[in-house]
Amino acid sequence: QVQLVESGGGLVQPGGSLRLSCAASVTTFAISTMGWFRQASGKQRELVALNTIGHSTLYSDSVKGRFTLFRDDAKNLVHLHMNSLKPGDTAVYSCYALISSRPYWGRGSQVTVSS
Repeated sequence: QVQLVESGGGLVQPGGSLRLSCAASVTTFAISTMGWFRQASGKQRELVALNTIGHSTLYSDSVKGRFTLFRDDAKNLVHLHMNSLKPGDTAVYSCYALISSRPYWGRGSQVTVSS
């Protein structure tokens, strides 16, 4: 069974940085698309960053220039480097992967930006 294992997250002060990581427990299946979504309390889930092999990474306008997605396809890993964090970035961040044309989601990791 395919599983996305997330790590990172936590409490950080405004202006700080944080890195989220996600590992896909697959060895023989191709992962075409990996990325991150987030959902703040009481709000709709929104795209943060998404990358498909052979294409440039798509970022939400609200995080562009502050967040960076990195893929390590040899290890089936995707990272989200978050800089200059704002209170508005507070949300549950979920890893996403398209594996053999099927979508998979991580359990979610809480990121709280507060002083």
